Amino acid sequence: MDKMMVFSGNAHPQLAKDICGYLNIKLSDALVNRFSEGEIRIKINENVRGKDVFVVQPTCPPPNENLMELLIMLDALRRASAQRITAVVPYFGYARQDRKDQPRVPITAKLVANLLTVAGANRILTMDLHAGQIQGFFDIPVDHLFAVGVFISHFEKNKLLKDTVVVSPDVGSIKMARAYAKRMGAALAIIDKRRISPDKTEVMHILGEVEGRDALIVDDLIATGSSLIEAVETLKEAKAKSVRAAISHGVLSGPAVERIDKCKDLKELIITDSIPLPEEKQHPRIRVLSIAELLGEAIKRIHMEESVSCLFD
Repeated sequence: MDKMMVFSGNAHPQLAKDICGYLNIKLSDALVNRFSEGEIRIKINENVRGKDVFVVQPTCPPPNENLMELLIMLDALRRASAQRITAVVPYFGYARQDRKDQPRVPITAKLVANLLTVAGANRILTMDLHAGQIQGFFDIPVDHLFAVGVFISHFEKNKLLKDTVVVSPDVGSIKMARAYAKRMGAALAIIDKRRISPDKTEVMHILGEVEGRDALIVDDLIATGSSLIEAVETLKEAKAKSVRAAISHGVLSGPAVERIDKCKDLKELIITDSIPLPEEKQHPRIRVLSIAELLGEAIKRIHMEESVSCLFD
């Protein structure tokens, strides 16, 4: 473990510290600030020659700032002769632009994959990608973790698994919902909806039985919260006993927290700390679970050249 070093940008230093706490090592020292005109300034303050280096930096809002910090830090470490550089990106931004679904639009997820590789990353460690096929955009190894184990442990500890139906809020989340339902031994329901615009949807109907049951909506990310609130309202109309949501990445942009506050039918929103939750976005019905242990164990296994596949379950 003496050859392992963990660095952090400004996106989520607390998560990096928590990971180091799990690994029982200190967070390595790097200067990450701005020049007077706003350009990013990076200086690695420790010798990394021949070391196995991990950079913890989710590309969460502000995504462009955090992505550029990560790219420049990777370049600095590569030029400082680090033996291997793993970009630990718990939340992979630009993942929703993963295909050409309209004429003359970019595939930004592929562009970001190229940028990370060219900047110096030898490996990527991420969690709950918006689209699993993004792994194939990289020509370097990608370890894709899932938060399902973290959520299930929380449910078991708090005895929240009685008579639960796992709900997929749309067709795209069916695979994730099925994984939760299998692990929990629960029934599965799907909300069939039609997307009208990038942030507006129209709910059609529910496939599956939710009446009189505790519904658990699962998804990979919540942005403005419109889809979640629509799903909650639809489930309550279908006479679900209670509604909770377990969502891996709490982007919570725009009016998301305000919508959650107004939606009294949502008993609890459970997210992970893949993205920092600022004080102004905290709410009594938003609970944050730590993924530091999950990422720390993956980092340890990568460093020790051990299998990471057991963490994919």
